[in-house]
Amino acid sequence: MFSCIDGKKLALFLGGVVFGTAGIKVLSSKDAKRVYTKCTAAALRTKDSIMKTVTTIQENAEDVLAEAKKINEERAKNDASQIIDGAQDEE
Repeated sequence: MFSCIDGKKLALFLGGVVFGTAGIKVLSSKDAKRVYTKCTAAALRTKDSIMKTVTTIQENAEDVLAEAKKINEERAKNDASQIIDGAQDEE
């Protein structure tokens, strides 16, 4: 009846069960929870820092865009006035 059971496979299975059970105990311990909490807190601090940097970059990009639009408007006005001046000179 037990001749079809491979001893090596059975040992690996039992080792996995023991390791899994011990692993669950270790992962759910108070020390492990403390580590998870500290890692999560560090991740949240990192997120806050990144969001501040992103906000600063976004504000700078908006300033650059506004200045670029202003430059283009002034250039368009100058081009239009030169065209009008050139037309008046021809008359």
